[in-house]
Amino acid sequence: MIGLQHYLILAALLFAVGLYGALTRRNAIGILLSIEIMLNAVNINLVAFSRYQPGAGLGGQVFVVFVITVAACEAAVGLALILCIFRTRRTVEADEVNLLKW
Repeated sequence: MIGLQHYLILAALLFAVGLYGALTRRNAIGILLSIEIMLNAVNINLVAFSRYQPGAGLGGQVFVVFVITVAACEAAVGLALILCIFRTRRTVEADEVNLLKW
């Protein structure tokens, strides 16, 4: 039988993979994908706690819907910014983007 611990371990592994990807990638699109993996790990935790917590109701699932909505908006805005940077700088490498420097 799959218990709460299994879901928490899966979510921790996904979060660790996403964190590793976000910290080690130089490509901005790869960084965004890693952040999405971390948000999905949080969603797994929310649904698992909502399922195994007595009296929790649908609070976890409703919160997951909001997190998915925010993640979709974040991906759209992030990709739009990356496209804008690519048009001006011809690169999406995070190390080479220095828009705030004179």
